[in-house]
Amino acid sequence: MLDMKLLRNDFENTAARLKTRGVKEETLQEFVAWDEKRRALLVQSEELKKHRNDVSSEIALARRNKENADEKILAMKEVGEEIKTLDADLAEVEEKLNYIAVRLPNLPAADVPVGLDESDNVEKRKVGTPKTFDQEPKAHWEVAENLDILDFERGAKVSGSRFVYYKGLGARLERAVYNYMLDLHVYEQGYTEMITPYIVNDQAMFGTGQFPKFKEDVFQLAGQPLTLIPTAEVPLTNYYAGEILNQDILPVYFTALSPSFRSEAGSAGRDTRGLIRLHQFNKVEMVKFSEPEHSYEELEKMVGNAEDILKNLGLPYRVITLSTGDMGFSAAKTYDLEVWMPQQAMYREISSCSNCEDFQARRAMIRYRNADGKVQYLHTLNGSGLAVGRTVAAILENYQNPDGTITVPEKLVPYMGGVTTITK
Repeated sequence: MLDMKLLRNDFENTAARLKTRGVKEETLQEFVAWDEKRRALLVQSEELKKHRNDVSSEIALARRNKENADEKILAMKEVGEEIKTLDADLAEVEEKLNYIAVRLPNLPAADVPVGLDESDNVEKRKVGTPKTFDQEPKAHWEVAENLDILDFERGAKVSGSRFVYYKGLGARLERAVYNYMLDLHVYEQGYTEMITPYIVNDQAMFGTGQFPKFKEDVFQLAGQPLTLIPTAEVPLTNYYAGEILNQDILPVYFTALSPSFRSEAGSAGRDTRGLIRLHQFNKVEMVKFSEPEHSYEELEKMVGNAEDILKNLGLPYRVITLSTGDMGFSAAKTYDLEVWMPQQAMYREISSCSNCEDFQARRAMIRYRNADGKVQYLHTLNGSGLAVGRTVAAILENYQNPDGTITVPEKLVPYMGGVTTITK
């Protein structure tokens, strides 16, 4: 959540930055109007409460002196009713304020490119050269179905569209990919491995910014305030919700493998085949808790951590900086890593790494005590390291051979029990 003092004390600059994220100025003007009314009601209420306290002291003194205080008692009853009305009005105004406040996205960092959508994203670098194929490269789902290692048809039969069975060496490849990712994060990059809950409460979803605005994007348990996680970012970030950390443990690095559940609302007709856009998929997540002055340094490190996987697997990719119109709700700055997919002859997102600054920390009340003893909000960061199914898809397309087999990337061979080629 934003620091609302920014709207009160620096409205023009804050409104201009939020406009780049699609927030209408009328919404912010409405917030300011309600905020002014709130402050006016608070002043009235506090003045009346002070008056009541003062007169209550006079009434107590009169009673001790056996003096008549009936008029003052009657007057205070009327004051009490006024306070009750003011407090009810105040609660109503605060509800309207909160409705707007929790739906405002994070402010973009100063160096984020301003734009309307993904067409305004800026390429930062390309790494690796796409392979030249003698034959027309096949789509990953075609390669996998020919090898009998993915079964989309039976996934749809059992669960519906956008579900899949991994089978045989396909399942082994998925397992090899995420075990390799976890080992790299834990043993070389300094992350602490976690196994998280896969169901979280509404407060956790609010803390990371999915609720209340994006409820249509998730799967909720009927009749209960519980949700299947859309990413391990939610339970990992909320691990310290409501806590004040000691500065000497910072930065904190967490990583976790988890299933991710997405309703894919609004994606009808997009990526209807294959592993790119499923309702359930595995993802290795990275989450960091950082002091504010080091968080952008930590973001660059996180991007490098994700890049290491792609480099080591020999997958061509590029890094792009998302524009203000394409960033996620909670992010102040986001880099996307996009892997080369030969059949489509284009780069597709495989990781998104974001610095949320103190936006999530305010919502989840995650703080630390600095060297001066002052309690401050932490900065939170999150990134995919990587989306596992999309990594498998990239391997199937980039490592396909003319005879329909798949060469296993060298780094994954030990995780495949020595298997170097996937054949039917």
